[in-house]
Amino acid sequence: MTNSDPSGLTQLGHASALPSSPEAATLETVPNPHPGTLYVARFAAPEFTSLCPVTGQPDFAHLVIDYVPGATLVESKSLKLFLGSFRNHGAFHEDCTVYIGKRLAEALKPVWLRIGGYWYPRGGIPIDVFYQTGPVPEGVWLLDQGVPPYRGRG
Repeated sequence: MTNSDPSGLTQLGHASALPSSPEAATLETVPNPHPGTLYVARFAAPEFTSLCPVTGQPDFAHLVIDYVPGATLVESKSLKLFLGSFRNHGAFHEDCTVYIGKRLAEALKPVWLRIGGYWYPRGGIPIDVFYQTGPVPEGVWLLDQGVPPYRGRG
């Protein structure tokens, strides 16, 4: 679901329960105050959690979401609740990361979007997953996502 009317925001300023699943979560949007201007908005979720779909054990990731807005921005509380809805959701790292990117791209219709999922090791192997909607628009100042490769204690 998507809501883009700022006067009709259903989560911001209201008590909002964590959605029962990512599919049930509503991503709300607000008008971009600078439509037609190329700039990057970044969200970092350093404590993202989901569940392994096989074992039910928790998985942890540091997500970094960068996007160049089109007509709308994602409302941050709805994003927080959407990401939190994965806490009891079983999916592989690749599925979680790409699903989040696709849901955001569908809701926002951004000029460009990328997500980096930097997953902590499972079975001794860290998995990093990256998704983007296309090439970076020309003239956009884009920083590195700032998450170093996993090195363990070394």
